[in-house]
Amino acid sequence: MLDQALEALKTYDWGTDPNVLLPIDEAVVKTHGNVDARKDLEAKLAAVLTTGVSRDAKDFVCRKLMLIGTAQSTPTLAGLLTDKDLSHMARYALERIPASEAAQALRDALPKVTGPTQVGVIGSLGVRRDTASVPALAALLNNADAAVARAAAIALGDIGTAEAAKALADGKPTTPEARQAATDASLLASGKKVEALAVYKSLVGESQPKQVRLAATRGMLACAGK
Repeated sequence: MLDQALEALKTYDWGTDPNVLLPIDEAVVKTHGNVDARKDLEAKLAAVLTTGVSRDAKDFVCRKLMLIGTAQSTPTLAGLLTDKDLSHMARYALERIPASEAAQALRDALPKVTGPTQVGVIGSLGVRRDTASVPALAALLNNADAAVARAAAIALGDIGTAEAAKALADGKPTTPEARQAATDASLLASGKKVEALAVYKSLVGESQPKQVRLAATRGMLACAGK
Protein backbone atom coordinates (compact mmCIF):
# COMPACT_ATOMS: atom_id res chain seq x y z
CA MET A 1 0.00 0.00 0.00
CA LEU A 2 2.81 2.42 0.85
CA ASP A 3 4.53 1.80 -2.47
CA GLN A 4 1.26 2.46 -4.29
CA ALA A 5 0.83 5.74 -2.42
CA LEU A 6 4.38 6.81 -3.28
CA GLU A 7 3.65 5.95 -6.90
CA ALA A 8 0.47 8.04 -6.72
CA LEU A 9 2.55 11.07 -5.82
CA LYS A 10 3.88 11.08 -9.39
CA THR A 11 0.52 12.30 -10.68
CA TYR A 12 -0.86 13.91 -7.54
CA ASP A 13 -2.29 17.42 -7.28
CA TRP A 14 -4.83 19.01 -4.96
CA GLY A 15 -7.64 17.93 -7.27
CA THR A 16 -6.75 14.28 -6.68
CA ASP A 17 -8.59 12.20 -4.11
CA PRO A 18 -6.38 12.65 -0.99
CA ASN A 19 -7.26 9.14 0.18
CA VAL A 20 -4.69 7.74 -2.24
CA LEU A 21 -2.00 9.15 0.05
CA LEU A 22 -3.44 7.84 3.32
CA PRO A 23 -0.92 4.95 3.48
CA ILE A 24 1.84 7.56 3.79
CA ASP A 25 0.09 9.22 6.72
CA GLU A 26 -0.40 5.80 8.28
CA ALA A 27 3.28 4.96 7.77
CA VAL A 28 4.29 8.15 9.57
CA VAL A 29 2.32 6.94 12.58
CA LYS A 30 3.33 3.28 12.39
CA THR A 31 7.05 3.97 12.13
CA HIS A 32 7.11 6.03 15.32
CA GLY A 33 9.71 4.46 17.59
CA ASN A 34 11.11 2.26 14.82
CA VAL A 35 14.34 3.98 13.82
CA ASP A 36 15.11 1.85 10.77
CA ALA A 37 11.58 1.97 9.36
CA ARG A 38 11.33 5.72 9.96
CA LYS A 39 14.71 6.26 8.27
CA ASP A 40 13.58 4.23 5.25
CA LEU A 41 10.33 6.19 4.97
CA GLU A 42 12.18 9.49 5.23
CA ALA A 43 14.55 8.46 2.45
CA LYS A 44 11.69 7.47 0.15
CA LEU A 45 9.88 10.74 0.73
CA ALA A 46 12.99 12.87 0.27
CA ALA A 47 13.68 11.08 -3.01
CA VAL A 48 10.33 12.30 -4.32
CA LEU A 49 11.52 15.90 -3.94
CA THR A 50 14.27 15.30 -6.50
CA THR A 51 11.84 14.22 -9.20
CA GLY A 52 9.56 16.15 -11.51
CA VAL A 53 6.36 15.62 -9.54
CA SER A 54 3.92 18.49 -9.10
CA ARG A 55 4.32 21.32 -6.62
CA ASP A 56 1.31 19.94 -4.75
CA ALA A 57 3.02 16.58 -4.34
CA LYS A 58 6.21 18.23 -3.08
CA ASP A 59 4.20 20.35 -0.65
CA PHE A 60 2.67 17.16 0.72
CA VAL A 61 6.08 15.54 1.11
CA CYS A 62 7.49 18.59 2.90
CA ARG A 63 4.62 18.42 5.37
CA LYS A 64 5.49 14.82 6.15
CA LEU A 65 9.20 15.58 6.48
CA MET A 66 8.28 18.31 8.93
CA LEU A 67 7.06 15.45 11.14
CA ILE A 68 9.76 12.83 10.54
CA GLY A 69 12.64 14.72 8.95
CA THR A 70 16.19 14.47 10.26
CA ALA A 71 19.64 15.49 9.07
CA GLN A 72 19.21 12.80 6.42
CA SER A 73 16.64 14.76 4.43
CA THR A 74 18.07 18.20 5.15
CA PRO A 75 20.26 18.43 2.00
CA THR A 76 17.28 17.66 -0.23
CA LEU A 77 15.08 20.22 1.50
CA ALA A 78 17.92 22.74 1.36
CA GLY A 79 17.95 22.36 -2.40
CA LEU A 80 14.42 23.80 -2.53
CA LEU A 81 15.12 26.94 -0.51
CA THR A 82 16.04 29.04 -3.54
CA ASP A 83 12.92 27.97 -5.44
CA LYS A 84 10.35 30.73 -4.99
CA ASP A 85 7.48 28.26 -5.35
CA LEU A 86 8.81 25.56 -3.06
CA SER A 87 10.91 27.52 -0.57
CA HIS A 88 8.02 28.11 1.81
CA MET A 89 7.23 24.45 2.38
CA ALA A 90 10.90 23.48 2.54
CA ARG A 91 11.36 26.09 5.27
CA TYR A 92 8.27 24.79 7.02
CA ALA A 93 10.01 21.42 7.35
CA LEU A 94 13.46 22.78 8.18
CA GLU A 95 12.08 25.01 10.94
CA ARG A 96 10.94 21.92 12.78
CA ILE A 97 13.77 19.47 12.14
CA PRO A 98 15.84 19.62 15.34
CA ALA A 99 19.14 18.68 13.67
CA SER A 100 21.77 21.41 13.56
CA GLU A 101 22.13 20.71 9.84
CA ALA A 102 18.66 22.15 9.28
CA ALA A 103 19.64 25.47 10.83
CA GLN A 104 22.86 25.49 8.84
CA ALA A 105 20.91 24.95 5.63
CA LEU A 106 18.82 28.03 6.36
CA ARG A 107 21.90 30.10 7.18
CA ASP A 108 23.60 28.95 3.99
CA ALA A 109 20.57 29.94 1.93
CA LEU A 110 20.35 33.45 3.38
CA PRO A 111 22.81 35.13 0.95
CA LYS A 112 21.52 33.14 -2.01
CA VAL A 113 17.99 34.52 -1.97
CA THR A 114 16.38 37.95 -2.19
CA GLY A 115 13.02 39.64 -1.68
CA PRO A 116 10.14 37.63 -0.22
CA THR A 117 12.13 34.40 -0.31
CA GLN A 118 14.87 35.96 1.81
CA VAL A 119 12.27 37.38 4.17
CA GLY A 120 10.95 33.85 4.60
CA VAL A 121 14.37 32.37 5.35
CA ILE A 122 15.00 35.13 7.89
CA GLY A 123 11.68 34.36 9.54
CA SER A 124 12.56 30.68 9.79
CA LEU A 125 15.84 31.47 11.53
CA GLY A 126 13.83 33.52 14.00
CA VAL A 127 11.41 30.67 14.55
CA ARG A 128 14.34 28.37 15.29
CA ARG A 129 15.86 31.04 17.58
CA ASP A 130 19.10 30.33 15.80
CA THR A 131 21.79 32.15 17.76
CA ALA A 132 24.45 31.39 15.15
CA SER A 133 22.62 33.55 12.62
CA VAL A 134 22.76 36.74 14.72
CA PRO A 135 25.76 38.29 12.87
CA ALA A 136 24.18 37.66 9.45
CA LEU A 137 20.84 39.05 10.60
CA ALA A 138 22.50 42.09 12.14
CA ALA A 139 24.09 42.86 8.78
CA LEU A 140 20.64 42.91 7.20
CA LEU A 141 19.20 45.54 9.53
CA ASN A 142 20.22 48.30 7.13
CA ASN A 143 19.26 46.40 4.00
CA ALA A 144 17.79 48.59 1.25
CA ASP A 145 14.78 46.28 1.09
CA ALA A 146 12.58 47.48 3.96
CA ALA A 147 10.85 44.10 4.22
CA VAL A 148 14.18 42.32 4.62
CA ALA A 149 15.43 44.80 7.24
CA ARG A 150 12.16 44.53 9.15
CA ALA A 151 12.25 40.72 9.06
CA ALA A 152 15.83 40.75 10.36
CA ALA A 153 14.82 42.94 13.29
CA ILE A 154 11.88 40.72 14.16
CA ALA A 155 14.03 37.57 13.93
CA LEU A 156 16.62 39.09 16.26
CA GLY A 157 13.85 39.89 18.71
CA ASP A 158 12.66 36.28 18.52
CA ILE A 159 16.18 34.96 19.13
CA GLY A 160 16.30 37.19 22.18
CA THR A 161 19.89 36.72 23.38
CA ALA A 162 22.21 39.42 24.70
CA GLU A 163 24.04 39.34 21.37
CA ALA A 164 20.76 39.81 19.50
CA ALA A 165 19.78 42.69 21.78
CA LYS A 166 23.13 44.38 21.17
CA ALA A 167 22.77 43.95 17.41
CA LEU A 168 19.39 45.66 17.58
CA ALA A 169 20.75 48.47 19.71
CA ASP A 170 23.71 49.02 17.39
CA GLY A 171 21.76 48.57 14.16
CA LYS A 172 21.04 51.46 11.84
CA PRO A 173 17.87 50.64 9.88
CA THR A 174 17.33 53.12 7.06
CA THR A 175 13.54 52.92 6.69
CA PRO A 176 10.78 53.88 9.16
CA GLU A 177 9.28 50.38 9.02
CA ALA A 178 12.60 48.74 9.84
CA ARG A 179 13.38 51.24 12.61
CA GLN A 180 10.02 50.60 14.25
CA ALA A 181 10.50 46.85 13.97
CA ALA A 182 13.96 47.15 15.52
CA THR A 183 12.54 49.19 18.38
CA ASP A 184 9.77 46.67 19.00
CA ALA A 185 12.19 43.76 18.75
CA SER A 186 14.53 45.40 21.24
CA LEU A 187 11.72 45.23 23.78
CA LEU A 188 11.40 41.51 23.12
CA ALA A 189 15.08 40.60 23.14
CA SER A 190 15.89 39.36 26.61
CA GLY A 191 19.65 39.24 27.05
CA LYS A 192 21.05 39.62 30.58
CA LYS A 193 19.40 42.06 32.95
CA VAL A 194 22.12 44.70 32.61
CA GLU A 195 22.04 44.58 28.83
CA ALA A 196 18.24 44.55 28.79
CA LEU A 197 18.14 47.59 31.10
CA ALA A 198 20.49 49.45 28.76
CA VAL A 199 18.17 48.73 25.84
CA TYR A 200 15.12 49.93 27.76
CA LYS A 201 16.90 53.13 28.82
CA SER A 202 17.70 53.88 25.19
CA LEU A 203 14.01 53.74 24.35
CA VAL A 204 12.53 56.16 26.87
CA GLY A 205 13.61 59.35 25.09
CA GLU A 206 11.16 61.85 23.66
CA SER A 207 12.09 60.79 20.13
CA GLN A 208 10.29 57.48 20.65
CA PRO A 209 6.52 57.03 20.23
CA LYS A 210 4.49 57.12 23.45
CA GLN A 211 3.68 53.41 23.38
CA VAL A 212 7.37 52.55 23.03
CA ARG A 213 8.32 54.80 25.96
CA LEU A 214 5.64 53.21 28.11
CA ALA A 215 6.75 49.70 27.20
CA ALA A 216 10.38 50.59 27.87
CA THR A 217 9.43 52.04 31.26
CA ARG A 218 7.65 48.82 32.17
CA GLY A 219 10.74 46.91 31.10
CA MET A 220 12.97 49.04 33.32
CA LEU A 221 10.65 48.45 36.26
CA ALA A 222 10.70 44.71 35.60
CA CYS A 223 14.51 44.73 35.55
CA ALA A 224 14.42 46.50 38.90
CA GLY A 225 12.07 43.86 40.27
CA LYS A 226 9.16 46.25 40.67
